Amino acid sequence: MIQTFDATLPHGITLNCRATGRPGAPLMIFLHGFPEAAFVWDEILEHFGDRYRCVAPNLRGFGPSSAPAAAEQYRVKHLMADLESLIAQLGGGPVEALVAHDWGGAVAWTLAALRPELLKRLVIVNSPHPATFLRELQHSAQQQAASAYMNFLCRPDAEKLLAENDFARMWPMFTNMGATDTAREGGGWLTEPVRDQYRAIWNAGLTGGCNYYRASPLRPPTPQDQSVMKIEFRPEFVTVKRPTLVIWAEDDMALPVALIDGLDAFVPDMRLLRVPGATHWIVHERPRFVVAEIEHHLAQAQ
Repeated sequence: MIQTFDATLPHGITLNCRATGRPGAPLMIFLHGFPEAAFVWDEILEHFGDRYRCVAPNLRGFGPSSAPAAAEQYRVKHLMADLESLIAQLGGGPVEALVAHDWGGAVAWTLAALRPELLKRLVIVNSPHPATFLRELQHSAQQQAASAYMNFLCRPDAEKLLAENDFARMWPMFTNMGATDTAREGGGWLTEPVRDQYRAIWNAGLTGGCNYYRASPLRPPTPQDQSVMKIEFRPEFVTVKRPTLVIWAEDDMALPVALIDGLDAFVPDMRLLRVPGATHWIVHERPRFVVAEIEHHLAQAQ
């Protein structure tokens, strides 16, 4: 059974959370991406709730969680501060497993590299490592084209355009990758009840989600903005020294598989699992598969 609670953090941010399991049990944390929300993890939370305290926060800017207005408040350092404070409030860690997708992965990669004492294991689902993402944005025309949507989401009117006509520009993010076909075990996943869950999150406001893109220095170069070409990461700031499972759905239109090339240089203790036929929305499409691989990762990293 899914529980909900608000975690009010010392720095003034409140994260609305979904959870299963007994408080005080070994902790697992699940981080969602854009344009999703914490509810995408519900089936997986319920699976692990018999042994773990599983918590999936709505990240700042999403749904009922705090949504600061300024784009600067969505820099990764602020998102990481939210996660550090949440872990402290839930018992201090180390977290048994930090599981993250998309934008949640941007936070998780950074936490694992800079605060490794806060987690025992990392699970990444289609979220690019900052070093390989930077490389591809700087040198790959394919990645620059695949990420062009990021510059659209930085427009000052992006949230207004996205909300028009019952979010007409949002649904193709799912349906263009087969969300209504039989990719999910048992059938298509984008049912009307799921659409209503998304509508509830999006109706709460899209500015926070767009601000993630506005705040990020990692986006495709344009004739007007070449700043990404000047960025460099020192290896010690992006190297993860925790056992890491990377699940990579190969049919992700926004994140081509070249992003996992050379990943072992930054994640030396890694199991990389490529999944043909799955898309960016693999958590929706194949939840039982994701559960099985997380179980295997937990067993291997004892």
